Amino acid sequence: MTDFAWTRDQFHLPEGVIYLDGNSLGPLPRATPDRVAQVMRPEWETMLITGWTKAGWHMKPETVGDRIAGMIGAEAGHVVVGDTLSIKIYQALAAAIALRPGRSVILSDTGNFPSDLYMAEGLARTLGNQTRLVTVPPEEVAAHLTDEVAVLMLTEVDYRTGRRHDMKALTEQAHAVGALTVWDLAHSFGALPVDLAGCNADFAAGCTYKYINGGPGAPAFIYVAPRHADVADTALQGWQGHEAPFAFDLGYRPASKVAKMRVGTPPVMQIAALEGALDVWDHVDIHDVRARSIELSERFIAGVEAHCPQLRLGAPRDPQQRGSQVSFHFEEGYAAMQAIIARGVIGDFRAPDIMRFGICPLYVSEADIDGAVEILADVMTNALWDRPEYKVRAIVT
Repeated sequence: MTDFAWTRDQFHLPEGVIYLDGNSLGPLPRATPDRVAQVMRPEWETMLITGWTKAGWHMKPETVGDRIAGMIGAEAGHVVVGDTLSIKIYQALAAAIALRPGRSVILSDTGNFPSDLYMAEGLARTLGNQTRLVTVPPEEVAAHLTDEVAVLMLTEVDYRTGRRHDMKALTEQAHAVGALTVWDLAHSFGALPVDLAGCNADFAAGCTYKYINGGPGAPAFIYVAPRHADVADTALQGWQGHEAPFAFDLGYRPASKVAKMRVGTPPVMQIAALEGALDVWDHVDIHDVRARSIELSERFIAGVEAHCPQLRLGAPRDPQQRGSQVSFHFEEGYAAMQAIIARGVIGDFRAPDIMRFGICPLYVSEADIDGAVEILADVMTNALWDRPEYKVRAIVT
């Protein structure tokens, strides 16, 4: 059983703050500063460039990738860490399309994260061979799986509403028409059990700065199923994905299996911060996290609906159909969110009218949930959001 009192103690949580935004950026694990400092001193300080070999920096994308593989039901040796999520989505999508010549459709949904759609649009335009992106409402995805579809590209959990796709069922349906799948795990990894091998997924990618708490700018990862590892191509032929990067060949020779999906120089400091975060997860059972998340989110929904009738639930009512966040619609949602942030409850806002609250059991307690409901009720009941300073939009919402 996961000890959630212990996990809470592993994070720096500012006094007087109820943090319900870990679905966007997790808090600082207590172990992380020392882990990053270790890379600075003694590694970088004393080893200098020899740290790439002596400290194992060069192989961190694979070694940390294997740690992540064990957390997402992936086979060892088939996950690599580095770069950003958008880059990894692009790589996965390009590889999948190349494996389905003659097909022209990238199918996604209107709830997908915009950056994923931008990547798909850009790739389709670059290919220039009638490849096109088609988006449909989330609930209509299965009905649009035809023999024109090359790739089904979906984010398992909707970043706005928390709506959850059935990965196993949709992967089976995609395969039945000959399509491949690319799954974005940004709002799944660390929030709910993921079983890529069990779902027979083809490609997947995810970030590590949300529920995993790897820090701002923490590197992303990509998964390539074993059956595709030897034949999958990469549209981004970076030197780190070369079979022998230090041979400095003028021609590209891809590394074997998932290592070919490496692109640029590994972000050693950021990977060190991620390792500090992953150390907490060594003591966590994701099934316990999921069960606790449902308990806390149900408590939050009940409290908000009892005390804030102005808010309309934007997440699925059935907890099995949503991830680890709760969303509410409110016309003045941005201002209301700023008002509760000013009172110590940190969530966030997504256009046009969604107030998002991340339920992260590693550090969120029942007392936090009740305190957040109380503050939100005060803001809504007394229209405390209706002040000019709360309506000024910041760059980051």
